[in-house]
Amino acid sequence: MEHTYRLVMSCPDRVGIVAKVSNFLATYNGWIVEASHHSDNQAGWFYMRYEIKASSLPFGPEHFRIAFEPIAREFDMKWQIADSAQPKRVVLLCSKESHCLADLLHRWQSKELDAEIAAVISNHDDLRRMVEWHDIPYHHIPVSKDNKVEAFAEIGALFETYRADVIVLARYMQILPGDLCDRYAGKVINIHHSFLPSFAGAKPYHQAYSRGVKLIGATCHYVTQDLDEGPIIDQDVIRVSHSDAIEDMVRLGKDVEKSVLARGLRYHVEDRVIIHENKTVVFS
Repeated sequence: MEHTYRLVMSCPDRVGIVAKVSNFLATYNGWIVEASHHSDNQAGWFYMRYEIKASSLPFGPEHFRIAFEPIAREFDMKWQIADSAQPKRVVLLCSKESHCLADLLHRWQSKELDAEIAAVISNHDDLRRMVEWHDIPYHHIPVSKDNKVEAFAEIGALFETYRADVIVLARYMQILPGDLCDRYAGKVINIHHSFLPSFAGAKPYHQAYSRGVKLIGATCHYVTQDLDEGPIIDQDVIRVSHSDAIEDMVRLGKDVEKSVLARGLRYHVEDRVIIHENKTVVFS
């Protein structure tokens, strides 16, 4: 498939945004293959995502940025241009649970996920053989209450070493420190095994069981310093009943977790997510 440039932007809503951007692209014979728009009337904010055939434009992303900047200033845009030929570099973090990690590795191996998995970091050594079978570097960095500062300094250094564009907590059972959350704001994705905002924090299936819920779910969201309160990318649910034990909920929930995480990551690496305050617009 021919590669594209992905123009993603948001700005205060007003008349003429689409016309101005479309006219800019037409001036350079830009061929739009996908267009998405959304107006948030309550917030007065506008969102747009265009995919443009790279071969139809006479320049690459760097010159595009220079040429488009006057329009971005005129409309006070937050914007970016990305080249689909340069897959985003992903670093995965995990603990002992393997289902989310195994699912992402399979999707990457079968080329369902348009990204490059650069490395896996874990606070346990249990999943090393699975990861190294895929020829992906595996880093075991134990984390305890006594070494958290040093451990996360090492983890942060690995993010830099691998030039991570996005970091995925694939059931990583540690809380990232605030400085890493801030440094990689909008780039750290977590899967929480609950339909947030219900049952945040530890053991959500036990919380759900004690409440006798009829639906359990999973939430893929961006990580912030506020635990399990970051902008939500994707969610899904599955029905349960009074006859399901906690173990049944865990088993059923794992299927939801891995599919929600895979969708959320796919939306992110395809530049389909726009964050505004603590919400997202997802052009899926």
